[in-house]
Amino acid sequence: MALDGAFLRHIKKELENQLLGARVDKIHQPNREELVVAFRGYDTAGKVLFSARANSARVHLTAIPLENPKQPPMLCMLLRKKLQGARLTAIRQPELERVLHFDFDSIDELGDHVTLTLTMEIMGRYSNLIFTGPDGKIIDALKRVDAEMSSQRLVLPGLTYRLPPPQDKLCMLTASSQQVLEALRALPRDLELSKGLLAVLQGASPVVCRELAHQAGRGRELTTMTLGEEEAFRLGFFYQKLRETVLDVSGTPHMAVNLQKKPMDFSFVDIRQYGTSAVVRQGESFSQLLDDFYRERDQLERMRVREQDLLRLLSNHSERLARKISAQRGELDQCAQRETLRVAGDLLSANLYNLEKGAESADLPNFYEEGQPLCHIKLDPALTPNQNAQKYYKEYRKAKTAEEKLTEQIELAGKELVYLDSVLDALARAQTERDLAEIRAELREQGYVRARGKKEKPPAVSEPLRFTTSDGFTVLVGRNNRQNDRLTMKLANNNDIWFHTKNIPGSHTVLVTEGREPTAQAMEEAAVLAARHSKAKDSAQVPVDYTQVRHVSKPQGARPGMVIYVNYKTVFVNPSQGGS
Repeated sequence: MALDGAFLRHIKKELENQLLGARVDKIHQPNREELVVAFRGYDTAGKVLFSARANSARVHLTAIPLENPKQPPMLCMLLRKKLQGARLTAIRQPELERVLHFDFDSIDELGDHVTLTLTMEIMGRYSNLIFTGPDGKIIDALKRVDAEMSSQRLVLPGLTYRLPPPQDKLCMLTASSQQVLEALRALPRDLELSKGLLAVLQGASPVVCRELAHQAGRGRELTTMTLGEEEAFRLGFFYQKLRETVLDVSGTPHMAVNLQKKPMDFSFVDIRQYGTSAVVRQGESFSQLLDDFYRERDQLERMRVREQDLLRLLSNHSERLARKISAQRGELDQCAQRETLRVAGDLLSANLYNLEKGAESADLPNFYEEGQPLCHIKLDPALTPNQNAQKYYKEYRKAKTAEEKLTEQIELAGKELVYLDSVLDALARAQTERDLAEIRAELREQGYVRARGKKEKPPAVSEPLRFTTSDGFTVLVGRNNRQNDRLTMKLANNNDIWFHTKNIPGSHTVLVTEGREPTAQAMEEAAVLAARHSKAKDSAQVPVDYTQVRHVSKPQGARPGMVIYVNYKTVFVNPSQGGS
């Protein structure tokens, strides 16, 4: 899966063909590990993504629209100042190292032409984007590396830029097949051939090395010990073909996709090692292939990073509420014994003439339960019999009031916990920065998030998700609580059908009837969508309530997304079954 030096050489050619001579138009930094530079020329334009993410480090042209923060980071503002309008003059790659230097012709404060360089280093978790001046000194970087982080190579403003330490490997641009075979024979005899190739070849990823070993052994697994003369001849032949492909930059983008349609690997050569366990398809371009390969995973990762503060906030509130409810229920259980306090007060009041001050207890007949043993009542010796009776009455009234208050507080806390669960569910399904902004605005309105400085204008409520059933009905699904309210209370018609998972956080789902009688197929598919956009999306059988929108109402003062409904029916559906 790693983007190797040979693949990067093809990316370099693709970038040179489209962008050399173009000028920097815009610069954005969507997050702390990614930078997007938009170029514009007389007859060309394109956006280059520089990603220093540990599991998806790369550089290529991109067509994926990335959302940017309202306030650009410091590095982004620095690059805008230095590179805005600069012309891309060269793209350099040292041999087959996973490093690309982008040279720009820029004009400094004095009006002189200077060469500024953006260097993309693709090295797993050590990946970085480094900005250097004409003197080779580092101006800044996406990731600054100080002495505490590394004692081998510092990346700090003012220091001279140095390339990463070279690996002791053979470069495919210069090494012959004979040199490769000799290097392999010097390795341990029981080493897998693919791992041996990975150890001796510069610029070759694991998938390329496995492909060479697969072709050399005709599908049979080989080690450096079992590499006979025939296998060595085939290995040399296929290596030479691979070398010519790298030298001429004549490879084609290929991606292997497993049977579940998830991307597995990519390369600049055809991938045959998976046989029938994967489908290999050729991409339109190397950049397009990388966009397709990383699109879904990167989007999810970006969202998860940005939602961490909200997730932590909601989790803390939910845990606090759960502890509070547990403690209050414990107190409520104690209040359940209040009737014994009233009975004790009644028995003392009825027997005042038989009691004297100073007694520590009294055994009195219980006229509420005839035929039962005498009732043992503890007394305060410092109080008179009447005062002891009044004390029991006071404790009874206190317990009764506490029960009423605790019941009310537990109910309110339970409703708040349900609300927070609904926000957590919406957060788990958020797909864009706008979705997060709406959730953040909702929490700010409810007092969970403090406003930053001046009063912020809440984002406009976005449109709900829209689906079409197999027989032509429209189904609308809310993305979050604010949108749920707008969908159900304003957009939906009274005759539309409203769906929601039963006692499970999820989206409001509306089947738009437009005066028609909904079909059984449309009803089923709408119920599946309601289950699929809920906390129970991974369950096998999910109960979904449905009713006409006219039977759904929002209580006065209820939190966003909270409604009550009557005259409903329940259907059980599987969220993974076919549908819209």
